[in-house]
Amino acid sequence: MRVSGVSVPDAVREVISRNRAVYDCLRMNIINYTALALRIQHEVEGETGRPVNLNTLVVAIKRYADSFKDQDWAENERVLENSRMTLTDGMLDVRLSVGEGGIDAADILTKFSQTTDNYDFFRMSDSVRFLVEDEEAIREILDGILGKRTYVRGLARIRISVPTDRSWPDAISFIANVLHNNGIELKDAFFNLDYITLVVEENHASRAYEILRSVRAL
Repeated sequence: MRVSGVSVPDAVREVISRNRAVYDCLRMNIINYTALALRIQHEVEGETGRPVNLNTLVVAIKRYADSFKDQDWAENERVLENSRMTLTDGMLDVRLSVGEGGIDAADILTKFSQTTDNYDFFRMSDSVRFLVEDEEAIREILDGILGKRTYVRGLARIRISVPTDRSWPDAISFIANVLHNNGIELKDAFFNLDYITLVVEENHASRAYEILRSVRAL
């Protein structure tokens, strides 16, 4: 996911790349574009932050499908060339709907900044997400603000700084494909102007990191 305001084609590519079954069917050209557009319309609108016409979605899906034809996957391996990677274990995933229960995201950020600088904040059109270190002080902050609401534990973050001349949606698709082929599924992926953030289960994190490092070195 990315902060609202991305283009429809970029949002379509990102939403599809997160769903391995849909992604594989699109690559094999065995999926109905209109049916897929109906399925992902809400997610794409969440990514772009605005209503998206169904026909516009169908066109974007078709263009993405066409990009697979005669694609040089060996060339795509270069998307990670000269990238920098870091791995952080022990992360919490906190998800809140905008305006949920009068909770102020800025209040959470302020309290986080007093305890740690190792967190990510992502704002979409209808929700906010936090990735933050799983520490006792952080859990106390969240418990105090969120009450009985829960957060997801047992996650890890891989952050990749990719040269700006690369296509980041293509990089995420390639990364998801490489990890999937090695039996590892992304829990989520985000990108902004500075880096790609991958979320994986903590027990797969070290292996995922080494796989991506090996691909980068090709």
